[in-house]
Amino acid sequence: MSCRKIAFFDFDGTITKKDTLLKLILFQKGTWKTVLGSIRNLPWLTGYWLGLISNDRAKQQVLRFFFGGLPVDVFQDKCDAFAELILPGLVRPAALQEIRKLQEEECLICVVSSSAENWIRAWTSSLSIELIATRLEVFEGRITGNIEGKNCHGEQKVISIRKRWNLEEFDQIFAYGDTNGDKPMLALATRSFYKPFR
Repeated sequence: MSCRKIAFFDFDGTITKKDTLLKLILFQKGTWKTVLGSIRNLPWLTGYWLGLISNDRAKQQVLRFFFGGLPVDVFQDKCDAFAELILPGLVRPAALQEIRKLQEEECLICVVSSSAENWIRAWTSSLSIELIATRLEVFEGRITGNIEGKNCHGEQKVISIRKRWNLEEFDQIFAYGDTNGDKPMLALATRSFYKPFR
């Protein structure tokens, strides 16, 4: 029987050079609205950076401010355009090389991200790789800015992975991450890589 392999990649900061949420806001809203909105949300962002506000609360505040009430089809069209036009320039060449090398070895690959699936799925689909990501709530056809279910961060990454796969079926498990929020996922692996593409 052949050796079964699976690899889990964090997205922001691991595959990409920068956080994609800010880049998405810039792409959809433009520079001035992004700057003014960032100033309005500075207390929330500062609280998050100081560890006073959770990742979930800070993220939802920013998403509600910039995208709350936007029709989901409009939002998704802009996310798909972002994935096509902006994301390729944010991807670390070494990360893409590693993904392609693993694909040649017939390794199953999954991006596991706390960013919303809306602006990542088109990119992962283009590479024929799996995606587990945060889902955004939609009400009456509009983005609310709230997270549907759990934010795919920290231990939730592990929970989501185990819901999809029985890891006992794999001989080798690789994991790639760059923050403390990735460490639970890195602990799953037979081989883990912390900040591997810097």
